[in-house]
Amino acid sequence: MAMQLAGNATIKVAGIAVLALLMLIPLAKVEGLVQERQQRASEATAQIAQRWGAVQYVGGAVLVVPVRRTIEVPAGEAGADEHGSAARRTRTVELNHYLLPERLDARAVLQPELRSYGLYSSVVYLAEITVQGHFNRRDLAQFARDGGEPQWQRAQLHVPIADVHGIRRASPMRLGEVAHEFEPSGHGVGDLAAITVPWPELVGQGAGPVLPFAFELTLAGSERIAWLPLARNTQVQVAGAWPDPGFDGEFLPAQRQLTADGFSAQWQVLDLNRSIAQFGPERGVNLRGSEFGVSLLRPVGPYQSNTRAGKYGVLFVVFTFATFFLFEILRGLRLHPLQYLLVGAALCTFYVLLLALSEHIGFALSYALAALAIALLIGSYAAAVLRQRRSGAALGMLVAVVYALLYGLIVSEDYALLMGALALLAALAAVMLLTRKVDWYALGAR
Repeated sequence: MAMQLAGNATIKVAGIAVLALLMLIPLAKVEGLVQERQQRASEATAQIAQRWGAVQYVGGAVLVVPVRRTIEVPAGEAGADEHGSAARRTRTVELNHYLLPERLDARAVLQPELRSYGLYSSVVYLAEITVQGHFNRRDLAQFARDGGEPQWQRAQLHVPIADVHGIRRASPMRLGEVAHEFEPSGHGVGDLAAITVPWPELVGQGAGPVLPFAFELTLAGSERIAWLPLARNTQVQVAGAWPDPGFDGEFLPAQRQLTADGFSAQWQVLDLNRSIAQFGPERGVNLRGSEFGVSLLRPVGPYQSNTRAGKYGVLFVVFTFATFFLFEILRGLRLHPLQYLLVGAALCTFYVLLLALSEHIGFALSYALAALAIALLIGSYAAAVLRQRRSGAALGMLVAVVYALLYGLIVSEDYALLMGALALLAALAAVMLLTRKVDWYALGAR
């Protein structure tokens, strides 16, 4: 008889466990809904970037000169002369070669703002950029090495820019006493788009040891601006009125200052620190390998927060079902599996309600409203099912406390594991304390 009663309790617990596992289905659907909405937000961000300006990479100035060389044709391709001997033939080839500046100094002041596309918004900026630097005249000899014949009259300066669509203003390029207007570059430089100016007077310009250049840009972009260390000594200063900058890329700033009104940062990168050669063939060169810059971060968005909240969904269902089961045992009541199922549906509805509200009024307020609504719903339903208002109110308050704990886990990334472990320990201790005198074999006798 005792085994039969114990079996009844075991079947009850097993049934509740099965119902908790069934809740994985709607929770998975909610997770898919969050991903779908996040994808739509990403598409909206891409639409804003397409119209305003994408993530920008800026690279100072790169000197590109066509170089002709006479090469010998291999014997097999040259054929034979009239005496049957292998003919010696040559041909002329021309390849673009690049040279990076000796020094580059760049300053940028960002003016960030939020742009909306439907329900979604993205960080965009206008960057006022000032660039100056110089080439070493002695480095021009690199173009003539190994028998090369530089075509100086076709020399060009390229300014690599990731998205030329974002250029709002470009001053003339000042090359010593000469100024040239920028022109579109048909093929860019390396793997980046670019704007360009001709420099036909390169060799005959002045007699000093350096060849200076300077220009200004107003550049529109989205979310991040990065710099390419295309000089032997690259120094960059960036400032902006944004409270949450994220310094990223291959190099962190040597100096930075963060205030409530914005930030400023300064980088210094030498040619020894990067993976780009100072001189070489332009074809196939990867200019992005050593970029550094700043991202205009936003606090954790609603979709990341919803995703993190959803990870604890099963735990909440199990905890709430266990609480109802304890009330059932301690109060001597009988609850139908359908009643457990309705409570589980209410818990899953919390995540849908949270997602819908957070797209309009912010995550914190949405969380408070959704948690309050579900706590009141479960509390009032429990009061009716358990036939005790006090028990219903206690259960509703307990659900509210659990939601408060979940919010702490969501917003506290560094201490989330510690808080979760302590909460589980406390919950397990409470269950063991409340059931320490329960005669599980006698449950079926009630």
